Amino acid sequence: MTEPIDAVELALALIACPSVTPARGEVFDVLEAALRPLGFEVHRFVMGEEPDGPTENMVALRGTGAPHFGFAGHLDVVPPGEGWANDPFNPRVEDGVLTGRGANDMKGAIAAFVAAVAAARHDRGTVSLLITGDEEGYATYGTPRIIDWLNQRGIRPDMILIGEPTSVERLGDTIKIGRRGSVNLWIEARGTQGHVAYPHRADNPVPKLAKVIDALSRVHLDDGTEAFPPSNLEFTAISTPTSASNVIPATATAQLNIRFNNLHRGEDLVRMVKQIAHREAPGSIVRARISGEAFLTPPGQLYDVIVAAIREETGVDPALSTSGGTSDGRFLIQLCPVVDFGLPNASMHKVGEHAAVADIEALSRIYRRAIEKLLSAQ
Repeated sequence: MTEPIDAVELALALIACPSVTPARGEVFDVLEAALRPLGFEVHRFVMGEEPDGPTENMVALRGTGAPHFGFAGHLDVVPPGEGWANDPFNPRVEDGVLTGRGANDMKGAIAAFVAAVAAARHDRGTVSLLITGDEEGYATYGTPRIIDWLNQRGIRPDMILIGEPTSVERLGDTIKIGRRGSVNLWIEARGTQGHVAYPHRADNPVPKLAKVIDALSRVHLDDGTEAFPPSNLEFTAISTPTSASNVIPATATAQLNIRFNNLHRGEDLVRMVKQIAHREAPGSIVRARISGEAFLTPPGQLYDVIVAAIREETGVDPALSTSGGTSDGRFLIQLCPVVDFGLPNASMHKVGEHAAVADIEALSRIYRRAIEKLLSAQ
């Protein structure tokens, strides 16, 4: 029988490793050291170069055959920001609350799952951890490369649970059964630089860009679906290369993001933006980066098991939601059904990020119930 693992102690050790995205090295050492005594075969690989890398990934496997239950997560974190009362990478527990960058998103959940595996009793199948160091970044060398690694070896999970913080008011009140897609775009309107006192010798790109912004702001994408909220287009930045008050700039750039439901495809939205930009500002340049497509996991065993485990542990019937941001489920859905479930998410990415000790411990018990339901012979 394996030695028990304290989820909170493991979370403390993981948080103490600064791992701003893209992450590699020490934080993966800590996780590997926890997994190997549990009988996991651990594979680690570093890929890519700056600016999107280098990124480390881990695939840890225990057991053989079906069913294969995978847990996906990320050890990278967003930059801590200013204003912390203490060092964000010197985690502490006070009054039943664990504080540190990554406590909530999502080192707490990874620690909870490892503790759950150590405690769970099961007699069949495979359990795996698919852990990346680049979920908070562009994921160029993250989970998509894990999928490549699995495909090259003919390894395919039957279902995957992602430990993202999905709960809202209390642990267990929300699981994510799908996610909206996301595309980032940059529109550059072009003109000719000149002196503001001689506008006839210049070509101001700012009014051109304003026309594009106005036209896109009036686009109605959809009214949502039964499973998804409406898609939304939001401008996030506007800039010119000069701040001088007496210079007409040569270019003006707008940055925007579209979060879209499964009524759209990313490439179609990019095409729409390009058409509007070229109509309103001829000669403009549009760049785009599709972060992921919208997806929805159909009802099935994974739903049923996670919902039952939450209900048994907390007495809560979780809402099935597709709201919020993206997750690596947008890639993993290529392999099998995917559900996101984790801690309450109120402090994710914030200064003073934290998680209640009681929630981490309860989350580990929920994960243990799920493992035993899926991998124990009936």
